[in-house]
This record gives sequence, C-alpha cells and structure tokens, in this order.
Amino acid sequence: VIGGAGAMAAAAMVAAGGGDFSDLREIKKQLLSVAERSRERGLQHSGKWAAELAFALEPLPLSELPPPPVLTEEDARDLDAYTLAKSYFDLKEYDRAAYFLQGCKSQKAYFLYMYSRYLSGEKKKDDETVDSLGPLEKGQVKNEALRELRVELSKKHKAQELDGFGLYLYGVVLRKLDLVKEAIDVFVEAAHVLPLHWGAWLELCNLITDKEMLKFLSLPDTWMKEFFLAHIYTELQLIEEALQKYQSLIDAGFSKSTYIISQIAVAYHNIRDIDKALSIFNELRKQDPYRIENMDTFSNLLYVRSMKPELSYLAHNLCEIDKYRVETCCVIGNYYSLRSQHEKAALYFQRALKLNPRYLGAWTLMGHEYMEMKNTSAAIQAYRHAIEVNKRDYRAWYGLGQTYEILKMPFYCLYYYRRAHQLRPNDSRMLVALGECYEKLNQLVEAKKCYWRAYAVGDVEKMALVKLAKLHEQLNESEQAAQCYIKYIQDIYSCGEVVEHLEVSTAFRYLAQYYFKCKLWDEASACAQKCCAFNDTREEGKALLRQILQLRNQGETSSTDVAAPFFLPASLSANNTPTRRVSPLNLSSVTP
Repeated sequence: VIGGAGAMAAAAMVAAGGGDFSDLREIKKQLLSVAERSRERGLQHSGKWAAELAFALEPLPLSELPPPPVLTEEDARDLDAYTLAKSYFDLKEYDRAAYFLQGCKSQKAYFLYMYSRYLSGEKKKDDETVDSLGPLEKGQVKNEALRELRVELSKKHKAQELDGFGLYLYGVVLRKLDLVKEAIDVFVEAAHVLPLHWGAWLELCNLITDKEMLKFLSLPDTWMKEFFLAHIYTELQLIEEALQKYQSLIDAGFSKSTYIISQIAVAYHNIRDIDKALSIFNELRKQDPYRIENMDTFSNLLYVRSMKPELSYLAHNLCEIDKYRVETCCVIGNYYSLRSQHEKAALYFQRALKLNPRYLGAWTLMGHEYMEMKNTSAAIQAYRHAIEVNKRDYRAWYGLGQTYEILKMPFYCLYYYRRAHQLRPNDSRMLVALGECYEKLNQLVEAKKCYWRAYAVGDVEKMALVKLAKLHEQLNESEQAAQCYIKYIQDIYSCGEVVEHLEVSTAFRYLAQYYFKCKLWDEASACAQKCCAFNDTREEGKALLRQILQLRNQGETSSTDVAAPFFLPASLSANNTPTRRVSPLNLSSVTP
C-alpha cells in the first residue's frame, strides 16, 4: 500500500480490534477521525453516520482529541489541486473536479479523482433516466464511466495500491456492473483494511441475501461488526437477533444514539408490532425533530393505523423541513393514499423515484397505488423494479402475487406468494394467500396445510380457521369443520374484538346444523339462538329453533352417544352437555 496509507490502515485495524466496548473514549476518537476522513473524500453519508454515533458518546477533553492525520510528501504535492477540486466536488461539478485531479498520486486525491468520475457518470445516468418517458425504462440507461473505472481500479488492486476507501469504491463499481461475487470479496477486504468505514459494511448488507451467505464471510473482529450484524439481521428479517444486538449496543454505552433508536423502531415495524414502533418513533421525533430519514417508515405505521391527523401533521412538517427529499414525497404519497386520492399518491411516489430511482419503498408503494387504480400492468412493473433494487422485499413479491390473482393466473400467483412466504415464514397473510392459491388449483391438501400453519403462527386477520373449516366442509369432514368453527368462535370472543359478523354467523349456522344432525338439542338451540342475532342467518336460526321445539315435543331425547365437540364460552351457554372424547382445543386431529 502506498506511503502512509498502509500505516494508517494498520493503525485503524489495531484500533478497531475486537468486538470490545470497554474503552468508549478510544471508540469516540476513532469515530471522530473516520468522520473527518470520510468528509475529506466526499463520502457524506459515512461521515454523517460516524458523527451521529460519536455525538451519542461523552465529549472528549482537549488533551484526548484525535490528532490531525499525518501528511506525506505526496499529500503536500497534491494539496493545491486537491483543495481546488474538493471545492468543485462539493458544488457537484464532478467533471471539473476530476480534470484538476488528473495525475495526482496521493491516496486522498486519487480517491477523489476516481470518485468524481464515478459520480459524474451516475449524475448523467440519472438525468437521462428522468428525461426518458418514465421510470420503467431505467434498465436501458448505463453509467458509461464504470468500465474504465473498473479497469483502472483493478490494476491498482492487483498491485495492492488501494487503501480502505479505494477498495470501497472498487467494490461499488463492481456491484454496479452486476459482478456481485467479486464485489462481496472486495467489500470484505475493505472492511478488513479500514473497519471504521460504515459505507463498506452497508454495501455488504445490500449484497447478502441469506443467513447462510453471512456464515461464510470472514469479517474482521471489531466493534463495528456488531453494528453490521444488527443491521443485516434487521434486513434479513431475523428481528429477535437484531433487537438483542441493538439492546447490547445500548447497554454498551450508545443509549443516546438516534441511529440505534431508529433501527429498533424499524425492526418493530418489520415484525408488525405497530404500537411499540409508533411509541419509539414518537420518542425519536422528540430527540431529533428535524430528522427525515426513516420518516417514511413512520408514515407507513400511521397509514396502517389510519391515523389521518397525525399523518397530515407529519406530511406538513416534513414539507416545511425539505419538500424535495425522497422520504418527504413518500410520506405525502401515503397521506393522499389514506385519503383515497390514488392518482395524487402515485404522482408523489413517482416524484420520489425521480429523486432516487433506487429507492425501494417508493417502488413498492407505487405498485400498491396502481393496484388501487386497477392498473395491473403498471403495478407489475413497479413491483418488478422493487425486486430489482432489493430481492428481499417481501411486500413486492406479495404485491406481484396479488396482481396475478386479479388477472386470474394462479400458477404465477403461487410462485410469487411462495417467494414472499420464504422471506416471511411466520407471516400468516402470506400463508393464507398461499392456501387460497392452492385451493384455486384444487390442491386441497396443500391448502389445508397452509391454513393450519397460518393459524399456528398467529393469524393476524383471523381468517385461516374459517377457510380451513370451509375446506373440511367441502370434503364432507363435518367433525373437523365443526372443530375449526368452534376454535374460531372461541378466538373471536376471547380477544373481545367486534369483527365482521359475516363469518361469525357462518360459524354459528354451521354448528347449529351440525349439532342438530348429532341430535344434541341443547347445543343446537344455543347456536340457533346466536344465529338470530345476525341479519343473514336470522331466519334459518328461527326455523331451526322451531324444528328443535317440535322434535322435543314429540319426545325425541338428546343423544349422548354421538361424540360432539362442545365449545361455547360459559357466557353463551349454561347447559351441562356431554363432553367430547377429544378436547375441542386439541386441534391436532385436524392437522392435514
């Protein structure tokens, strides 16, 4: 490695050694130093991340502040060109910056030279993308600078002349050229050479698709690895592990870090613990009222809860802070969507994508809006783009499943719902959707398995048991159907929610008829009376009660030898009734 960069990289490695948080002052020094070095190279986001984290730690006394980096002969020679070019770079005049940096040899100036050329190509690509008809032709526009950059950087890489920042840029170029395997190797190398640079870790996060892949990476043993693991666990939907990591980071001394607080909120959002996520976001807004990052996730939560006034306030508030930020556009889009103004909502999501065509959330949300507007082909394209940006976005896979369901193409549907289910194995919505698909394809055994599993993992929409019961009905398995309806009614009454009456009345109607067939008059009449409480089953309930009365008057006795499940919560029936041989809660006999 050229000149002082090797010594600096080695020092950084030693400094960041071990996942050890015992010396927070040393960590603070490292963060301040890397924040400064990132800013010198125009890496704004990495600099901001390190600065935010440093701010969460106690301030250092004057004697302990990190010394300015040591300048080499080459740094001194390139200083004038670097200072001039950096001012152009900050004004986004990338070609001009690159022109004045030609021939510079020092690490810092060489990085800025290559980075300026890369950003110049990206800017031209984005301008062309915006000028083309719509965001859907994005694939045809390429960053022309990438190939040349790759050739030059790979020469330097072979000669081992790249420092941690240079390796990071080489990795980004490889990723943009879709050379994923090579990119991963280079980012891992960058993390070893300069463990404190968050950008390299973050790029790694975007390339790792599953836990298996993570196991085979040889990562440096540094405290930064803990932040990386917490982040990747959140991305891979391993939320419990992620929350444990973040908790241990808070205990280690980062309790004031707004970054960690926001990540915890996002993690709760991912497991749909909406109340917890909302309370953390509200706390975050108090601590950092002008923050815009993650506010689109906050708005998703407000949207799900239909909290119109809060969403309206958030949209106005962010608009005042910065109306041309991707997150702001998404929040406003959500606001219009909640008011059922879907054209306007789609317009704002498009605006977000013009600001950043790789912004995942906006593609998915735009797909949802097109679905609402019944424009399935546009929805499919939007969801496909979301998947191009991030293959782990289960909402996009699920959305594609829904669009093909509308188009009555169950085989396609099945494929996309399966992908969504693989990403969210414990999400009952994916399982219910899969079950419905199998039902349409007449694969009833598979459908039963899906509904049963959906119930077992905790059915969000309380629909799985009803669907399972109806399947049993179709297959003339009356006893299992009755059991499912019983369990369904128990669930509905135990959670005390007032749900749509349609399915509850269906359950009572089926049970009344089932008990009637079993000649269990007390249970049948209890269920029939319940039917009378609902409009759609009132007449049938009354008719059944009349029949039971007639039969009782004729001296028909209640049967005791037929095994009949008894279920009704005590509040619904006080009769002593024959108990069933299999307890109604034991649904194992129903498992397909």
